[in-house]
Amino acid sequence: MENYRMDRTIVSKSSFEVADDHVTFYKDKTPLERLNYACSLINSIFNSNPEMKVDRTNTSARKHAKSI
Repeated sequence: MENYRMDRTIVSKSSFEVADDHVTFYKDKTPLERLNYACSLINSIFNSNPEMKVDRTNTSARKHAKSI
C-alpha cells in the first residue's frame, strides 16, 4: 500500500478569534444569502454544481433501523 501524506499547502493556521469570526460575517446576511453560501460550500466539498442531478445509486432505506 502506498504511503499517503497530507497536503500541507492547503492548511492554514489562525487564532481562535479569527477562526470564530464567521459568526460576525454571517450575522448581517439575509437567510437567502446564508443558504446560497451553504449551497456553494456543499457543492465545493462534493465537487458538483447545482445543475447536476443527485446520484442515488448508493442510497438505501430500511424500515426498521434497530435491525441494522
